[in-house]
Amino acid sequence: MLPNIPPKIFSLSAVIVGYILIDDMTANEQNALGNWLMLVAQVLSTNAFYRQVMQERGLQKVGSTESGNIRSKTNMESDANENETYKNDREFKSETEQTLDMLEKMVKAIQVEINNIKNS
Repeated sequence: MLPNIPPKIFSLSAVIVGYILIDDMTANEQNALGNWLMLVAQVLSTNAFYRQVMQERGLQKVGSTESGNIRSKTNMESDANENETYKNDREFKSETEQTLDMLEKMVKAIQVEINNIKNS
């Protein structure tokens, strides 16, 4: 997906785009856009790192792109078979349950914060 260019040129292109975006923006607009871009970068970094962890644990194939990309029927069937294997594994179920518990706690915490903001 990304072009095959040297790392220094790739980094330089980010600097150039950054300087181009500075023009015609107030400090607040620059701050808002910069924070948004940092959030995008954090999401990409977090996803990439977690994929490395999953690959290290043998739970995801190297080079896997998960969902979102067009995939062949063969790949989808293969993934379905692997998912069935994991579903049958008790350890996987307990990890899934732990993940769901953690996500539910996060949702509740976010709801509390939303209510606090609404009430203030």
